[in-house]
Amino acid sequence: MRCVRFLVHATLAMLVLTGCSSYRPAPAAFHEVLEQPYRLGAGDRIRVTVFEQEGLTNTYSVDQSGYIAFPLVGAVAARGHSAQEIEGQLAAKLRQGYLRDPDVSVEIDRYRPIFVMGEVGSAGQYSYVPGMTVQKAIAVAGGFSARANQANVDITRNINGKVMTGRVFTSDPLLPGDTIYVRERLF
Repeated sequence: MRCVRFLVHATLAMLVLTGCSSYRPAPAAFHEVLEQPYRLGAGDRIRVTVFEQEGLTNTYSVDQSGYIAFPLVGAVAARGHSAQEIEGQLAAKLRQGYLRDPDVSVEIDRYRPIFVMGEVGSAGQYSYVPGMTVQKAIAVAGGFSARANQANVDITRNINGKVMTGRVFTSDPLLPGDTIYVRERLF
């Protein structure tokens, strides 16, 4: 009897420890990146305004290679750069024989989408809105399913070219391109 009881307790302890072994707290970089300027990536769309140049003022999408195709100057590297850095790049390229003193302004027109997977009403791809939290993204995806772990979720995020996954609370902010995975609760 004692041996059976010991085996039951040992098995339960092993199951609990196994469940905890997949725990991945969010790396420090998850929170540090929130304090930095937004970096463009494939799927983002920017609005470029060149003062008194209607032919150049337009919206441009960042392609899968990380570039925008801009009239006169051709491909401009956008992936990993802030909107302010793109302004400087475009102004510098336009000064090279096209415009004397270009006044360029760049703003984000549309962010790349987020993805919500797992125990939600309708998993899929959704538009990112500035200020979006995990909880708001789950609400957009139809809310939690009946089996969902509602305490925290796993997020996969690309930070400086490195893909990281960590566990965060539902009140944590999101970034464009994040993938949210809502796990099933154990009991």
